[in-house]
Amino acid sequence: MSQHFYHQPRSRIMTNSQLDSASLMFFAKFGTFQRNDTQCQAFVKRVIMSRLFRLIMITTISMNALMMVLGTDFETKYSLFRLCEVSEIVFVSIYGAEFFMKLYVDPINYWKDGYNLLDVMVIIILLIPYCLQKIKGQYHPSLHIVDGLQSLRILKLITYSRGIRTLITAVGQTAYTVASVLILLFVLMYIFAILGFCLFGAPDRGDVNNWGNLAMAFFTLFSLATVDGWTDRQQQLDSRNFALSRAFTIIFILLASFVFLSMFVGVMIIHTEDSIKKFERELRVERHMILMEEKQVIVKRQQEEVSKLMQKQKNADYKSFSELVENFKKTLRHTDPMVLDDFGTSLPFIDVYLSTLDNQDSTIYKLQELYYEIVHVLSLMLEDLPQKKQSHSSENI
Repeated sequence: MSQHFYHQPRSRIMTNSQLDSASLMFFAKFGTFQRNDTQCQAFVKRVIMSRLFRLIMITTISMNALMMVLGTDFETKYSLFRLCEVSEIVFVSIYGAEFFMKLYVDPINYWKDGYNLLDVMVIIILLIPYCLQKIKGQYHPSLHIVDGLQSLRILKLITYSRGIRTLITAVGQTAYTVASVLILLFVLMYIFAILGFCLFGAPDRGDVNNWGNLAMAFFTLFSLATVDGWTDRQQQLDSRNFALSRAFTIIFILLASFVFLSMFVGVMIIHTEDSIKKFERELRVERHMILMEEKQVIVKRQQEEVSKLMQKQKNADYKSFSELVENFKKTLRHTDPMVLDDFGTSLPFIDVYLSTLDNQDSTIYKLQELYYEIVHVLSLMLEDLPQKKQSHSSENI
């Protein structure tokens, strides 16, 4: 008996160890796996990341949304039936090609991105009508619900709009705070619902339509919190001469609408501003990285040019490298790009900059002298003008 109890755990331990070793071997082999189509993968990745591809996808999604809007009118849908069918095939083909291209570039990390999972969900919704028509027929009642779900295709715009993704991130960051505010609002509504049911929900002389039970009381409080038609409900309470009805309504509206809903909006605004600032910081970092990449390209090109000059010096009849550089300077143009590290702190630049300022000061001084001379000449002309008028008048007399 004891042998039986000791034998069973041992077999289980051996099984677990075998599974662990097998999984480790599988992941080790998979981790060291290298693709043989790296060039094709890099090309497809460049296509996906290009601005033209993004523009094509945004145009396709927008046109698909427009065709769905036209499909809501039966006369338009009947007159453009062939165009709607062909465009539907084109849209589904483009969405499928996008999915397979992204999956081909990175088949593992593709499933780790939430926006890619959203695209997969949209593609599944796209395929549901075709599968349902094959299984249940073309006139199944569930097809109307599935056709309504096709409006979710426009969610694919989220993948190609960083602004929308920023807002979604802000909403996701506010989930915990918003949930706390909503729980506090629910607690407040629960307290006032019980209180309103006890004060105004009496079967004999109470407002049974609005406060007859707890569900009706919650619905009435929700309308009061949104300040929608609260005067009509207050008139119904006033007609039954409830003494505390106005104080009850005013206190609840102040707490629910002016405090909790304002708090909810404030939390959303704060997190949205934080997300926008983070988005702007990311944009600045991306621009800096792009500038650094361009700088590296220019520096690399300059190094190649210098190496060519060195090689040219060896092959040509130049006495020194400085002579070669002087010859090279004569071929430079003002449009040639140039990258200089710490250019503003170099002594030649400071010398040129100060001499430029001196020349600018002297030029401004000469212009001021010229302006003074012009003003002086104009003043003399104005002084001589009355004397000339008097001389003309005397001659006429």
